[in-house]
Amino acid sequence: MADPDEPSALAYTVRRVVRHTRWARTEGIRRLVEEDRLNPVERVGTALAKRRWRRANPTPAGRAVPVWLVGLQRSGTNMLTRGLDAAGAVEVRNENDRRVFHRFQLRPDPVVTEVIRRSRHRYVLVKPLCQTHRVDELLALPGLAPGRAVWAYRDVDDRARSEVAKFGEANLRALQAVAKGTIGDRWQGQRLDDPTRELVASFDYGRMSPHTAAALFWYVRNSLLFTLGLADRSDVLLSSYDALVADPAGTTRRLCDFLDLPYDAGLHAHVEARAPRRNPLPIDDRVRALCTGLTERLDAVAGRPLEGQRG
Repeated sequence: MADPDEPSALAYTVRRVVRHTRWARTEGIRRLVEEDRLNPVERVGTALAKRRWRRANPTPAGRAVPVWLVGLQRSGTNMLTRGLDAAGAVEVRNENDRRVFHRFQLRPDPVVTEVIRRSRHRYVLVKPLCQTHRVDELLALPGLAPGRAVWAYRDVDDRARSEVAKFGEANLRALQAVAKGTIGDRWQGQRLDDPTRELVASFDYGRMSPHTAAALFWYVRNSLLFTLGLADRSDVLLSSYDALVADPAGTTRRLCDFLDLPYDAGLHAHVEARAPRRNPLPIDDRVRALCTGLTERLDAVAGRPLEGQRG
């Protein structure tokens, strides 16, 4: 039975064209090509490298470790994905992979499980951002090797700016639907506890700016790390975008240690080291206070020694 809230194929296509046009206009064609991995030379080179790895490292099907890359959209997950895709041992299943995703959302668990089980790589990286609220459930999928999860987060202002540039008022509309109780089964409203729902309902969305809404949405989704009890799990790594761009080598080494993946400088060759440039947005004071408090909690978890996270 079709989901009544799901747009038609034509409406969905038009929405994507409009979104990509806006993104190309605000960020440039080059950024769009990099974002969606549209360079055919790069894609062919990656595919050939994966084939060479499989020939040199024959691995029986059914042993691949699933790695769930989650977090909030516009938080640097594409940068992480591109880096890990440079590792021959890693098979990447991004959100545009139709075997695993339908319109950026995971297909049924048995379908996803079967794709992972068929892999002849050491790891299968899956990026279900819309199912971030299911991390605990995904890590417990039966029939798979014990998995890992990498939760990416980014400075709230930088993320809000990028979000509004690409998706416009999407976060504002989603929060308004949560507040009204009309969000239904859409991913934006899943597994929110009562205090969070009450918080969302306490704002006036008729007067809220898109950037403030994007910041509040950042708070709501990243709070799931704590409300779902994921912050202290040894199989979940919190990864900071700011830390990655400030220290590509050190942050990538930490990620490799977490995954038990051999470190290679090529995994961060696409990341230009730079100091974060802060340009605060005019975000509502109440939302700003919430985000500042959560940032401190996230940074504290991300800064723990890796061995401490593993218990």
